[in-house]
Amino acid sequence: MLSWAITFLIIALIAAVLGFGGIAGTAVGIAKIIFLVFIVLFIVAMLAGRRTPPVG
Repeated sequence: MLSWAITFLIIALIAAVLGFGGIAGTAVGIAKIIFLVFIVLFIVAMLAGRRTPPVG
């Protein structure tokens, strides 16, 4: 998921350099959304992985 966010960020940078402002803005928006989803899933995975083993 992080690779998708980085991909869209690179697309946005290339589009901005070439002067395609609308495409760059859209790609940045998509990259932000994907990055936020990645962060949320990462935190959930970290919390789920910290469960204590059952005693017994």
